[in-house]
Amino acid sequence: MFATLRRRMGVRLRSALAAVVVVAAATLLAGAVLLTTARAILADNINNAATDKLGQVAAAVENGSDLTTFLRPSVRERAIVQVIDASDSVAVTSEPDAGREPISALRPRRGQHSQEVRRLPFAHDEPFRIVATAVNTPTGTRTVLVAESLESVDDSTEAILIALLLGLPMMALLVGTATFRLVGRTLRPVEAMRRRAASITSKNLDTRLPVPAADDEIAALASTMNTMLDRIESAATAQRRFVADASHELRSPLATVQASADLLDAAELPEVQARSVARIRREGDRIARLVEDLLLLARIDDHRLRIRHDDVDLDDLAYAERERITVEHPHLTIHASIDPVRVTGDTEALQRVLRNLVDNAARHATTTMSLAVRSSGDTAELAVGNDGPPIAAADRERIFDRFVRLDDSRSRRDGGTGLGLPIARDIIAAHGGTLTVDDLTDGATLRIRLPLPTTAPPPAHPAGAQNRPCRANPPPPSAASTSSDRVPRPASSP
Repeated sequence: MFATLRRRMGVRLRSALAAVVVVAAATLLAGAVLLTTARAILADNINNAATDKLGQVAAAVENGSDLTTFLRPSVRERAIVQVIDASDSVAVTSEPDAGREPISALRPRRGQHSQEVRRLPFAHDEPFRIVATAVNTPTGTRTVLVAESLESVDDSTEAILIALLLGLPMMALLVGTATFRLVGRTLRPVEAMRRRAASITSKNLDTRLPVPAADDEIAALASTMNTMLDRIESAATAQRRFVADASHELRSPLATVQASADLLDAAELPEVQARSVARIRREGDRIARLVEDLLLLARIDDHRLRIRHDDVDLDDLAYAERERITVEHPHLTIHASIDPVRVTGDTEALQRVLRNLVDNAARHATTTMSLAVRSSGDTAELAVGNDGPPIAAADRERIFDRFVRLDDSRSRRDGGTGLGLPIARDIIAAHGGTLTVDDLTDGATLRIRLPLPTTAPPPAHPAGAQNRPCRANPPPPSAASTSSDRVPRPASSP
């Protein structure tokens, strides 16, 4: 529990609490030393005063001098003097309230001193330091008792203790508050660095952390991290340049391979050689798609992706993809729910995104696919689904990372490269929209949301267009072209 609480507390709060604990411990230790020392000094002063007075009274008693001066009450201190005769009776006293009883039972021998601390009932039960000695007189041995009140010692000790008890919380609070504020001011540059670092992605590696003006450890940390970002940016730039250059260089040999495959395909080759040519064509097409994806990624990373702003009928794109996938995958049932929706964007880019989602849906569907286009408020929605294996909640964001494939073996067999979904999300983001995975327990659905034009009129369909299969009210699809409401399994999620 303590470890969890400590992890949740920030540096400022931990520093403030540490300062409070240290100050409290130091103050308590210093207060204890001060209290002990002050009490010892005050008690020693009382003891010296009592001893001095005892010597003076004893000398006066021994010489038979007048004791009036010694019996007169003092303004500065409260002292009681008694002279006890040989019969243990009080011969002389300075305190009438004491009665005729001795204030102490101390009876030292001549030349010796004894002392004790007692509370005297007639003095409101206050503590007194009592010192005693014996003297010889013509009438016999007498005992001189001198008592000095310890009330001043207790009062001084109590005052110091109250001052400590009142001052300690205020001092701890003051130190804790000051530490909290000072540490907060010290950590402001760190917080600014943290916010800037949190905003740095692969899209803006040229961003650098703010370096504080003070030449201290935090400034050194910021400079070191900026140097690290320089190295990361250089490595990323070199990697993107390599990808772009390699993709460009691959285009020529790929074109040659594809042209050669076309020539061989035109020739009447035996069946075995014809199958080999077909495989070469398929693999060449696959490599060509991969090269195009890599080139597009390079343009996206270099901020060179240009998006046109044309009127795009999403329903036209959806109908075209429905017809294509019906021909290419006749075993699938495709359910289509398509409303006329028009957005502003790049037709080719949006077509590429939709084709990618539809191909992925077909790749992972078991028997059924779905394709839906509609508008909701100021947003256009396009959903593509399939009844294949569901995407785990932990993978619904990871599938949009580059080269991520949830099932490597199946993705390789089906031709997935793990680039389709990242490219699709980048294109949709460039259009100001989002591409997300719906929260389903079975199947997989990818949903595109794009902003609708604020002043654009609803899409107008020319007369006679009702019979076009790509419009909002197409003729009922055949049994082979009806589907459920799920979108394709992402390219990166085999």
